[in-house]
Amino acid sequence: MDAKEIIARRVAQEFKDGDAVNLGIGLPTMVPNFVEEGVELQLQSENGFMGIGPEPDEAHVDMDLVNAGGIPVTVVPGAAFFDSAASFGIIRGGHLDATVLGALQVDEEGNLANWMIPGKLVPGMGGAMDLVGGAKRVIVAMTHTAKGSPKILKKCTLPLTAAKKVSRIVTEMGVMDVTPQGLLLIEYNPEYTVEQIQAATEAKLTVSSQLKKMF
Repeated sequence: MDAKEIIARRVAQEFKDGDAVNLGIGLPTMVPNFVEEGVELQLQSENGFMGIGPEPDEAHVDMDLVNAGGIPVTVVPGAAFFDSAASFGIIRGGHLDATVLGALQVDEEGNLANWMIPGKLVPGMGGAMDLVGGAKRVIVAMTHTAKGSPKILKKCTLPLTAAKKVSRIVTEMGVMDVTPQGLLLIEYNPEYTVEQIQAATEAKLTVSSQLKKMF
């Protein structure tokens, strides 16, 4: 498995039957492909529907049915479509059990930076600001480093999307919870040692006494 598949597979284990979840663009959109059989999630797309299914094969791509990132998707039986006002009413009203987002940086306080790199033209932070403010849990799904540089920091250096909102971080190396005492490593990928995970992380990791393997 490559890093993104490892992350998506692990994130898919986060949810229970009936959870309402929003998936951000990019890596998080892979999560529906790995949801366990028998677990039915209500996956919301920010652009106006509830009931995202697995990604379509080439024969079933419909460019009129895309997620918030413009990527073709499928819908499950019972899916519902609505306008942006209703979509953001769901998000801002606290009706989502969780949101899964990618990130440029996360820090030990649970601060999230995922929308802007200074000097690059971007359209804005979009709905991510609303998602991290409204969802009951915020799960960051991202690769552990960027070109060898840590993305899990003592303090974010990029402009924040939200402050102290991240609940859990899932990377290809492990799973970390944000706690009042800092980051707690609760699971690790056995392809890496705890020392290797810490070396790739700027923030200090506390190792859980119940540390277990990711898979």
